[in-house]
Amino acid sequence: MKLRNKAAALLLLALAALLLALLSLRAGRAAPPAPLSRPASTPPRRAAPAPARLPGWSALPGAGLSARRRRPPRLRPRAGRRGAVSLRKSARRPGELRSFQAVLPPELWIHLAVVACGNRLEETLVMLKSAVLFSHRKMQFHIFTEESLKPEFDKQLRQWPDSYTKKFEHRIYPITFSAGNPQEWKKLFKPCAAQRLFLPVILRDVDSLLYVDTDVLFLRPVDDIWKLLRQFNSTQLAAMAPEHEIPKIGWYSRFARHPFYGSAGVNSGVMLMNLTRIRSAQFKNSMISTGLAWEDMLYPLYQKYKNAITWGDQDLLNIIFYFNPECLYVFPCQWNYRPDHCMYGSNCREAEREGVSVLHGNRGVYHDEKQPTFKALYEAIRDPDRLLCPRDCPSKKTGVGCHFLFQGIPDPEIKPASASPALPASAVSLSRQSLSIHVLPSSAEVFGDCAHFMWTNSTSFSEAN
Repeated sequence: MKLRNKAAALLLLALAALLLALLSLRAGRAAPPAPLSRPASTPPRRAAPAPARLPGWSALPGAGLSARRRRPPRLRPRAGRRGAVSLRKSARRPGELRSFQAVLPPELWIHLAVVACGNRLEETLVMLKSAVLFSHRKMQFHIFTEESLKPEFDKQLRQWPDSYTKKFEHRIYPITFSAGNPQEWKKLFKPCAAQRLFLPVILRDVDSLLYVDTDVLFLRPVDDIWKLLRQFNSTQLAAMAPEHEIPKIGWYSRFARHPFYGSAGVNSGVMLMNLTRIRSAQFKNSMISTGLAWEDMLYPLYQKYKNAITWGDQDLLNIIFYFNPECLYVFPCQWNYRPDHCMYGSNCREAEREGVSVLHGNRGVYHDEKQPTFKALYEAIRDPDRLLCPRDCPSKKTGVGCHFLFQGIPDPEIKPASASPALPASAVSLSRQSLSIHVLPSSAEVFGDCAHFMWTNSTSFSEAN
């Protein structure tokens, strides 16, 4: 019995010793090795530096500039989805330039020409202003004028706000006639109007051109009429609107003593031209059996018909396209809307259906009381502040045309207040920040055909005032 007790005690002691040995071994492994002892004179070693990391993108030279330039990617809707058009429209406010304009190459600019002599300075500037207000693409203005008007044109155009001047460049030319007697050409019909006949000869570096009279106002982007160049076929080289829509009451069909285009003639106040084609074409004529170049044809044509023409250069253009009808593209009357379209009854269906695109205020209607509709639009673009007046501003009454109530309203979206019983429901509405013109049909009480068209548009005037 004693032996068994002794054996058990020894076994317990052996197990305890083994356990202690294991614990000491484990503790020795976990403890760091003791540093080697050094003599006191030996200097301590410096700790090795941590391995250097490669520099990040932000630490590279110029990274700050590029970081500032980098923008988050824009979300663009895929083509064909509903949001595509609305998103593009919301990114540009009315009157702002599109982003591509600043880098648009000059060969893609719109070229606009005008001839101004005598007292046509103001009309021309208002016309150019309307072109700038309602355009998207950058334009090149070609202004032909007398020496006395050159400084004033240049001064006025350079005083326009930057938001306008960055949308165009201008060049001023003297009045020159390369064929025949210059004095004869200058006195043909209106002062200097015959200059338009020589534009293909003078502007040899210009491929296509839009010519307009000084009394023209753009009520739609110039880009829209410029697109009509794409509709020319292989033989067409110019485009104009008919002189009248109804031949039996048109001037040419009743009074002309010379050949004219079509059944009612064409009006040259708005003329779109492919100058490259005009310069290279040979034109049939009544003088010789073979074709003549444009420049070679002008003076002989004038000499033959000068005693038969009434409207000067426009008559000569009608004669040219009478013999060369395949060369002319005729665009609708809404691109050259004149008092004749409403004085004898409304006879421009395109304007009634789609509105007036280009207003042509011939007969001096911008400066008299015969057609208040035309005058109101002219004054609105010339100086919108002059039309701002209280709601009870009196209207103007004329024998022909229509009544107008000029109202200053804070928001162009607000409908004009209903007129009093004595006044028809016609209004031109303006605010100091934007232009919103509504030419509404006149009442049956005072009939006015020239108010039958309606045009509405908005653009910023904040920098122009």
